Amino acid sequence: FASLIKEAEFPPGVVNILTGYGPTAGAAIARHMEIDKVAFTGSTEVGHLIQQAAGETNLKRVTLELGGKSPSIVLADADMKHAVEQCHEALFFNMGQCCCAGSRTFVEESIYNEFLERSVEKAKERKVGNPFELDTKQGPQVDKEQFEKILSYIKSGQKEGAKLMTGGERYGDKGFFIKPTVFGDVKDNMKIAREEVFGPVQPIFKFKKIEEVIERANHTRYGLAAGIFTRDLDKALMLTQALQAGTVWVNTYNIVTCHTPFGGFKEPGRSEE
Repeated sequence: FASLIKEAEFPPGVVNILTGYGPTAGAAIARHMEIDKVAFTGSTEVGHLIQQAAGETNLKRVTLELGGKSPSIVLADADMKHAVEQCHEALFFNMGQCCCAGSRTFVEESIYNEFLERSVEKAKERKVGNPFELDTKQGPQVDKEQFEKILSYIKSGQKEGAKLMTGGERYGDKGFFIKPTVFGDVKDNMKIAREEVFGPVQPIFKFKKIEEVIERANHTRYGLAAGIFTRDLDKALMLTQALQAGTVWVNTYNIVTCHTPFGGFKEPGRSEE
């Protein structure tokens, strides 16, 4: 990035790159009395620390883009093939390491079994391997710590009674690769339903009524994004108003443009990007 800045002939001093670790360099920036603004993308826990540091020092402006546990809601009248594909990409994009990942897939009861079956087949087809090969769909997790954290969430899901449909283990014998994982029969009180896994783990929930799924989708500490899949415009408009999410997509997911603000409710952060 620094070499590209130089190649683009930015004037000296316009862009300054300071490398370091959060507890040292990051903390110094957050507490510095002569820095007026901090923008941070990362975990919710660190976002709390930065907000606290700003409040204890010069009340600098803070923009936080933090975690998420975004719902994808599939109604019975949705285009099944399209909804399965979109919900798959909503979660597995970038190995699941995405703040607005659709990491809670709610499916109406009457189509639940078919949707789950198709989602499992879709996950099994996803090629895991060398990210520099053009046909690879999923590379490794970012580091060993995150790799082990994701595997611990998978074990937690199994222990709490969710049904492991596919994946759930390491891929290969080296590197931080995890097989695309799908859970069925997930309940709202399970750890994989409440906490941000930040990995290739798709929990699929069942619901009966729209009023029920609205309450369950909003029952989270996060509110960054949401997806709705339906052919009924009235239902789509009602859900977009009812869901506590900064961005709500209808019959698509992860479409982001610089022309519209990006932000959310609750703990994904504050301010709009």
